[in-house]
Amino acid sequence: MLLQNELKDDISELKKRAASLRGYLDVDRLKTKLSEIERAISSEDIWSYPEKLKGLQKEKSDIEQTLLPLENAINRINYIEGSIAILNEDEGDIFFEEIKREIDELKKNLEDIELKLLLSGEVDKNDAIVTIHPGAGGTESQDWAQMLMRMYLRWAETHGYKTEIVDLQIGDEAGIKDVTFTVKGPYAYGYLKAEAGIHRLVRISPFDANKRRHTSFSAVLVYPEIEDDIKIDIRDEDLKIDTFRASGAGGQHVNKVSSAVRITHIPTGIIVSCQSERSQHRNKEVAMKILKSRLYDMSLKERERKMEGIVGDKKEISWGNQIRSYVLQPYRLVKDHRTNIEIGNVDAVLDGDIDVFINGYLKKIK
Repeated sequence: MLLQNELKDDISELKKRAASLRGYLDVDRLKTKLSEIERAISSEDIWSYPEKLKGLQKEKSDIEQTLLPLENAINRINYIEGSIAILNEDEGDIFFEEIKREIDELKKNLEDIELKLLLSGEVDKNDAIVTIHPGAGGTESQDWAQMLMRMYLRWAETHGYKTEIVDLQIGDEAGIKDVTFTVKGPYAYGYLKAEAGIHRLVRISPFDANKRRHTSFSAVLVYPEIEDDIKIDIRDEDLKIDTFRASGAGGQHVNKVSSAVRITHIPTGIIVSCQSERSQHRNKEVAMKILKSRLYDMSLKERERKMEGIVGDKKEISWGNQIRSYVLQPYRLVKDHRTNIEIGNVDAVLDGDIDVFINGYLKKIK
C-alpha cells in the first residue's frame, strides 16, 4: 500500500504539471487554429499560392510539435494511473519498478516540454551553425578545439540531430585550426546558443615532455540557420569571393580542383568558407547561407544592443572571459561560470552529456 501511495503522489504531481502546461499553451485555441490551417491546406485554391502554402505548412508543423508531445504525455499519465491498481493483485509488487521507470521518464518528458517553452525566440526552432576557434597556444589549443568539436557532434548524435562539417582546417601537429559545422533538427539553435562563448581546459599536456599543467582556450560561436523567407540584403559589390583547393579528405577530385570557396563580406569583415561539397557552385551556395546567418545574427544583436553577446567575436579568447571551465588536473570538475552548475564526471561531459549546462543556462536567462 505504501508503494502504491508513493506512485499515486507522483502521478498527482505529473497531472498538475501537465494541466499547468495545457493551460499555459491554451491547447483548445491551438487545436482550433490547427483545424483552420488543415482546412486551408486542403482547399483547391491554395495550390495557386505556393508561398502561402509553405507558410501554412510550417505553421501547422510548429503547432503539432507543440501539441503532440504534451498530448502523448497526458495519455501516458492517464494509462499509468489506471495501471497502478495492478499492484494490489497477487505478486503485483513486481511491476512497481517498471511503473516507477515510466513515471521517471514522464517527468523528463514534461521537463523537455517546459524547456521548449523557454525557446520562444524568432529563430530558436531553426537549425544551428557552429564555429570553433582555438585560442593562442598552438597545438595545445588546437587539440582542445577538436575535443570540443567531438563533444558537440556526440551531443547532436545523442539527440538525433544531423550534422555536417562545412569547413575544417586541420592542425599542423594535432587538433584543428578552425571548424564550422551545421546541426539540423528542431530547436538546434535554441539549445546550442547556450554554448556560445569561451571554453577553458586545464590538464596535464600530452604534448609537453615535462608533463606540466597547461591551460587552453577555444571560442564557440553559434548562429541560427536562416530560412529563405527572412530577407538579408547582400550586395554583389560587397563580396570578395576566392576559390582554393580543399585541404581535407575527399578524393582526387577535391584535391585537384579549386572547388572550395571563401567569401569575404567587405563592410563587416566577416569571412566564411566551405569545402565540404564536390562542386564549387554548391560550396558557394553553402557559404552564402552561412554568411546570411551571420549577418542576420549580427543585425539581431545590434537591434537589441547586445553585440557583446557574441562572445567569440567581441572578447579575447583568454583567461577571465570563459563561460565554462573543464578541469582535468589537479582535480576533475566541469563548472559553468554563468550558472555555477558543477559536474564531476568530466568524461561524460566531454562525450556530449552537456544537457544540464544547456538547460540551466536557458532557465536562468528567462
